[in-house]
Amino acid sequence: MTPRKKKQENKPAKPEINAYIAGAGLTVEQPITETLETNYMPYAMSVIVSRAIPEIDGFKPSHRKLLYMMYTMGLLNGGTIKSANIVGRTMQLNPHGDAAIYETMVRLSEGYQALLHPYVRSKGSFGKAYSRDMAYAASRYTEAKLAPIAAELFSDIDKDTVDFVDNYDATMKEPTLFPVTFPSVLVNANTGIAVGMASSICPFNLKEVCDTTIAYIKDNDINVADTLIAPDFPIGGRLLYNREDMEKIYESGRGSFKVRGVYNYDKSANCIDITEIPPTTTTEAIIEKVIELVKLKKVTEINDIRDETDLKGLKITIDLKRGADPEKLMKKLFKSTPLEDSFSCNFNILIAGSPQVLGVKEIISEWVAFREECVRRRVYFKLSKAKDKLHLLKGLEKILLDIDKAIKIVRETEEEAQVVPNLMIGFGIDKIQAEYVAEIKLRHLNKEYILKRTADIEQLEKEIADMEGILKSRSRLLKIIVSELEQVKDKYGQDRKTIVINAADEEDEKEEEVIDESPVTLFFTRDGYFKKITPQSLRMSGEQKLKDGDEITQMLESTNAHELLFFSNKAQVYKSKTNEFSDSKASVLGEYIPAKLEFEEAENALFMVHTRDYAGFMIFVYDNGRISKVPLKSYETKTNRKKLIKAYCEKHTLHTVMFFTEDTDILLKSTNGRMLLVNTASIPLKTTKDNGGIAVMTQKKGQRIFTAESYQKGTLESEHRYRTRNLPAAGSKPLTGVAEQQKLEL
Repeated sequence: MTPRKKKQENKPAKPEINAYIAGAGLTVEQPITETLETNYMPYAMSVIVSRAIPEIDGFKPSHRKLLYMMYTMGLLNGGTIKSANIVGRTMQLNPHGDAAIYETMVRLSEGYQALLHPYVRSKGSFGKAYSRDMAYAASRYTEAKLAPIAAELFSDIDKDTVDFVDNYDATMKEPTLFPVTFPSVLVNANTGIAVGMASSICPFNLKEVCDTTIAYIKDNDINVADTLIAPDFPIGGRLLYNREDMEKIYESGRGSFKVRGVYNYDKSANCIDITEIPPTTTTEAIIEKVIELVKLKKVTEINDIRDETDLKGLKITIDLKRGADPEKLMKKLFKSTPLEDSFSCNFNILIAGSPQVLGVKEIISEWVAFREECVRRRVYFKLSKAKDKLHLLKGLEKILLDIDKAIKIVRETEEEAQVVPNLMIGFGIDKIQAEYVAEIKLRHLNKEYILKRTADIEQLEKEIADMEGILKSRSRLLKIIVSELEQVKDKYGQDRKTIVINAADEEDEKEEEVIDESPVTLFFTRDGYFKKITPQSLRMSGEQKLKDGDEITQMLESTNAHELLFFSNKAQVYKSKTNEFSDSKASVLGEYIPAKLEFEEAENALFMVHTRDYAGFMIFVYDNGRISKVPLKSYETKTNRKKLIKAYCEKHTLHTVMFFTEDTDILLKSTNGRMLLVNTASIPLKTTKDNGGIAVMTQKKGQRIFTAESYQKGTLESEHRYRTRNLPAAGSKPLTGVAEQQKLEL
């Protein structure tokens, strides 16, 4: 047999490609409720309990893992180290990727400016919370360490104040909560979106939170709003304060309030500098909105706007046109841009693993109970240590009675293992005490050393009695909590950054919106195209550009302050404002109204009305000779509605739409050749928009209204022939003879 054949024979057999797998390709029916319960609900609960909702110590698990790892790395003292190092070490506790861990660190850093009291002291570019485009540098470039206030998070964490659990791979322990010495859950903002619920906790001033907590400990019936004035944001801003609304938020844990930016006017440069903005927006969003308003001609006082943020802090500069009023402009910007924005509160916190929406007093109550347990456990831990030490010193005290005897026992004991038992027998002490005595160095076996050591016995006994008294007295526990709160307030407290202004006063000072009264000419075509042209542009214009077959049906002298109503062929009216349309030119087709105002499919614009005070009335002429008269006020709405239905009667076929500010004559012509002059005063005014009107010109079968138009006096000869005292009327035939009549009939 050749070697080649042997090689082929020794090759393993190839597996069958079409091997049968049991159950492959089968569709198994499963109730959706069972799928949700077994697959989706565990995920939802994991997100709620272990990711998105903060606990009573004010932290989510991702925050807690990062800060605790930094604590174990000794970063509470000393200098900063590379962020990448911290992120890598944190992955021992956090199984998520490095990017998520670094983003958590960024938000907790002082450089990012998202927290009133940042827990991470940063070095390098960490981005800004108020900027969408100012990105943070990679973790290999930045450095970090724990901020001094972070010491309050880990106070006595090594004294059994909180529970510890295994990390995800059981290689080390991590705390379930931090024994924080102040209600950090209210001091630093925390937001999160879980499954089916969310959390949004606004930050409060540290001094106010500590004062409120102390006041609550002394009297549970306090009004929180007396000491906790209002939220306080790291970026600053001005909060529009309404005590009643704030008390509702404090009580229910839900609600909203408005925050506006802060600006100052530089008269020499004729510009406005915005230095503080609401916490819910960014500088880019504000600038983009202002630019949009300028393009729409809603704001005409601005020459330029730019972002001048630098190392000194946030700054948006607005260059004004000559003569512009900065205060009026800012009021307009507060109303129309994110420079004034709402912050929605949802105080959703995990209490014993269960999400609960709590009021401020309830949150403080839960924190006091939590902190009370931490202090109790700390005191018990110290008590146990003190008792153990006292027990050892009691044994050492007995040695003082006869040091020579102790030395003799040790020296005369033949076996090392018998030293402890012999000491126990010789001095009547237990094994622990004997072990302690046996471990004393030879140099310490002198009267002076032993007297110094036993001198602490009396002090230890007093401390033990004191700690036992603390454990038996809740009032003493609370006094310790109050004392710690006072220390935190004095050490880390700072003045408010967000200025509180009375919302009622701001409402009283509101001025009417400055309206652009500049004149414009409006053009509306039969096919629904609209143009708004300024007088300057109109003087320079040539021939109006129109779509093939189209024609201008309305040309109105108006202003940018007018409102526009567009009546459609589906008995609907669409409302807009003149200043919402950009200036046009004669050389363009204009804006297509059905597209601009989002008409329904196959819906066309028939007629345009411009008004400022909704004075006047609409005339709707129908093919069957009926006419309805509706006051324009019927189309006025208190809210800014963009669309009204049942604008006129759909039961009859509409022929013509007209608008008048005062009563006038209308000339009706029928296909039967007859004409009728009707004054609109003879048509009753009905406020119901879709009323059927009244019969004005009678029509026989097969006949209908041919034309309806406003009549100019003197146009017809013997015009009295076409008037009538009673309606409806058939009208009269013209004196022009048979020719015109035959033309109408055709």
